[in-house]
Amino acid sequence: MTTRTAIALPMLVLGLGWTQTQARQTPARGGYVVEHDADVALSEPGTHNGGGQTVGYSFFAKTSKLSLVFRKRALKPGSGIGYHEQKEDEIYYVLSGRGTMTVDDKSFEVGPGTAVLTRPGSSHGLKQTGAEDLVIMINYLQEPR
Repeated sequence: MTTRTAIALPMLVLGLGWTQTQARQTPARGGYVVEHDADVALSEPGTHNGGGQTVGYSFFAKTSKLSLVFRKRALKPGSGIGYHEQKEDEIYYVLSGRGTMTVDDKSFEVGPGTAVLTRPGSSHGLKQTGAEDLVIMINYLQEPR
């Protein structure tokens, strides 16, 4: 064995070992989940005894280790989300339609582009008003499943 081979062979083995170690240490890619309205839509009465008819869209509800709740709800004319106490920060965002939101006994109108953050310990409810559905996004954190 020549000196050059004696030096090159261990370097090659070390290089292969380093490459394999690097490959094992590279984190797996995160991936993604795609869901569509039609796949998750569920007709339900107004939540929290709000009355009327709504369509709930619970996106990613079956995704493990996800702490973000990402929901859309269409409140049909006359329906609502009943007045209830909030346990965690929750964000309501109005996509379309009109409604009246009550937070801690104070009522105000909401419409497209309105965002409302309800804090733990507050109480709130939402009532659809007008001729068209009130469509909202609702987001909050929960313990991952």
